[in-house]
Amino acid sequence: MNNQEAEAPLTPTLSPGHAGGEGARRADLLARLDVRTSERAQASLLRRARTVDHADGPWLEVDGCRLLGFCSNDYLGLAQHPQPIAAFKRVADDEGVGSTSAHLVCGHRREHAMLEEALAEWTGRERALLFSTGYAANLGALQALLGGVEDAVCVQDKLNHACLIDGAQLASAELKRYPHADVGGAARQLRSRPQAPALLATDGVFSMDGDVAPLRELATLAANEGATLMVDDAHGLGVLGEHGAGSVMAAGLSTREVPVLMATLGKALGCAGAFVAGSAALIEGLTQFARPFVYSTAMPPALAAAALAAVQIAREDDARRDKLAALVARFRRGAGELGLPLMASDTPIQPLLLGDADTALAAALRLETQGLLVTAIRPPTVPAGQARLRITLSAAHEEEHVDRLLDALAALRLPAAGAMRTGPL
Repeated sequence: MNNQEAEAPLTPTLSPGHAGGEGARRADLLARLDVRTSERAQASLLRRARTVDHADGPWLEVDGCRLLGFCSNDYLGLAQHPQPIAAFKRVADDEGVGSTSAHLVCGHRREHAMLEEALAEWTGRERALLFSTGYAANLGALQALLGGVEDAVCVQDKLNHACLIDGAQLASAELKRYPHADVGGAARQLRSRPQAPALLATDGVFSMDGDVAPLRELATLAANEGATLMVDDAHGLGVLGEHGAGSVMAAGLSTREVPVLMATLGKALGCAGAFVAGSAALIEGLTQFARPFVYSTAMPPALAAAALAAVQIAREDDARRDKLAALVARFRRGAGELGLPLMASDTPIQPLLLGDADTALAAALRLETQGLLVTAIRPPTVPAGQARLRITLSAAHEEEHVDRLLDALAALRLPAAGAMRTGPL
């Protein structure tokens, strides 16, 4: 999710609680939250989780219907691969379900150590450190790097994932954002604080737009300005680069040029969790000061074993990446022939930009009636006026699946590229 969550402050609802001064009463926080939720509902922006009863590759059973899904981040189709499943079962049988404590108490098991070593080797780094989630990894890394650093500044792409934004704010660093993928804008922000210790942070692949950051240019800028470059490669690892080592490797950048790399285990690897990789000094520092690592229960050892099996497959099975790339090309070619409002992306994230939230919701609902599950992404996850269908492709899909999606999209008569509809379909 992009950081579009900031909202204007609301007038607080007062309750007859304890006075906070002459005639003053405390705001009722639950009532305030209820007002905010109601306002989101009235704007057709309410979020709701849907229960998936069963998954079978790209097929999902939802509310008694069998739907072909184009909304998961299982890019390599490893979430149900027999090898990670077997590794999970084997270690669960031997070690049980939970790790029982944080890594620094007694939760760090052999499986965690083996996974960290494999991730470091894969990404060309000295060491790696596991976190329970990608959100926790980014919060921990930014808090450790920026927290307590007087006058620190964090410069970020405006479309970075929310957890990078939150990490800078948690660390109490000055957050300065630049227009999406605008290296000149990043330079201006850094040069506005020439003496400040600076972290330049960017997504490798942007989760809602699917495009790749200008990493080589950002690395050059960081070097020239004495800033530390951090890349969140959640959506690049396993998909881009030689043997799937990610967007940083694809750009030909080293640990020296990109000292801080974060990626997740829950997308192309089909598991859950995340890691930060870099120099031994970085990982030792995070071990001491990254609070989400220090104070969180370690992921189950069985999950670490499954992720290790997934890493081995992702590194060795280039055929999965080749198939995925072919499916992406097939979809883009078909969408182009149909004149669909497809955003510029060569990754498995293929957004159709539709404009307003009602149009995107209506399109998603009509696709569902045709047996296809595609997510409508609306504000505040994306900027106002940029609601979209976020279509994601997987190596678990087949060519006929892509063709079925294209046929369904053609039947919707979506606005042509360059035009955005402002009413119901």
